Amino acid sequence: MVDAKCKIGIMGGTFDPVHYGHLVTAEAALGEFQLDQVLFVPSGNPPHKDPIGVTETKHRYLMTVLATVTNPKFEVSRVDIDREGVTYTIETLRLLKARYGPGTELYFITGADAILEIMSWKDPKNLLQMAEFIAATRPGFSLGRQNDMIKRWFAQQEKSLNILQVPAMAISSTDIRKRVKHGKSIRYLVPETVDHYIYKNNLYGECSGTHNRP
Repeated sequence: MVDAKCKIGIMGGTFDPVHYGHLVTAEAALGEFQLDQVLFVPSGNPPHKDPIGVTETKHRYLMTVLATVTNPKFEVSRVDIDREGVTYTIETLRLLKARYGPGTELYFITGADAILEIMSWKDPKNLLQMAEFIAATRPGFSLGRQNDMIKRWFAQQEKSLNILQVPAMAISSTDIRKRVKHGKSIRYLVPETVDHYIYKNNLYGECSGTHNRP
């Protein structure tokens, strides 16, 4: 069990594929919130995603391991992908609380767009009692009225929504998949190890990896 005084960041996502936006966000959260570690948690069967359109679990997990292996403060967890059925965030946080101990502070890191849907997540009020929430967004991006609404909802639960501005948040997994499909370069958008893995395993379409042939 980790020291009860630790502050652990939880970076959830499909990571399909993991990219520099995820890594820069995790590193920024480490510094901004003085975290001891960031745990990357590739999703298993998330309720808000069509499983047919999500890449096989083993590939998403291995790409995340390859992307994070050089940072001693990054770790990848199988807590979601080893569970059967739909994987809800509330259940993930409960399992991690049990693993790290009740005194450990958890910080759930996600995109600002995902935070807007938090009221539709399973047991949202208890979610806020399990962890602090960090909404990562690119500088200058505004969610408008929705942003004010979600902040008011957090305040009603006597919690604060932490906003983290990250320039690299402009990178998206969706765009990377499209670029690979059409044979365009993804160099400098993902770690080189991930680029090679996508090519080697022919992920994201018939043109996969043609941008990076040796």
